Amino acid sequence: MRLNPHGQPIGDALPDWKAPPRVSHTTLSGRYCRVEPLDAAKHAADLFAANALDTSGTGWTYLTVGPFSNAADYRAWADKVSVSDDPLFHAIFDLHTAKPVGVGAYMRIDAANGVVEIGNLRFSPLMQRTPVSTESMYLMMKHVFALGYRRYEWKCDTFNAPSRRAAQRFGFSYEGVFRQAVIYKQRTRDTAWYSIIDSDWPAIDAAFSEWLAPDNFDADGKQRVALSALTGPLLKAWG
Repeated sequence: MRLNPHGQPIGDALPDWKAPPRVSHTTLSGRYCRVEPLDAAKHAADLFAANALDTSGTGWTYLTVGPFSNAADYRAWADKVSVSDDPLFHAIFDLHTAKPVGVGAYMRIDAANGVVEIGNLRFSPLMQRTPVSTESMYLMMKHVFALGYRRYEWKCDTFNAPSRRAAQRFGFSYEGVFRQAVIYKQRTRDTAWYSIIDSDWPAIDAAFSEWLAPDNFDADGKQRVALSALTGPLLKAWG
């Protein structure tokens, strides 16, 4: 623990800190997926069709938008967000089908402090529980840490149990709850916070690499070792 001249504890010194470049739209490619800037003209129709497979609409419950009743409304939303510089929306492609199957965005970009959040995630049924979902999240976080960011955040409604499980499966450590942090869809939201920091990253990077390796899947495509078994021991406990 560092102490200042008054004997008070203070944070670690960062005399050589330099802000990383601002996260921008980028294309990232892996074995199972490609992440590329959202282009409404190219992607909206296929994304609407993929999301329409969620006939219950439950995948939209904890998002600030949706569900969309028709392709025109979805296209209008995609036209709007595709030109935003924060959030930075990206489409996620399944390389096997060559179709976009989900979206995600870098958001609340704070280059000065080396912090960025991943959010606005909408994984269609075609993407859920596939290596595409895992690899896309890996590619996006790997890109951020390669740029020199110190902290990568995941936030969600405290009631969103699938998102909370996914955060920890992906290696994000739980940090606590901001009560009554957001109002959306005419209701209040308590927000659960999760993060990965730069000192966590090497071990999490290795866990993803091990899980994504071809020999982790049998001839039927079933995983041999669960990602949560690799990331679980890496999670930090607070409080």
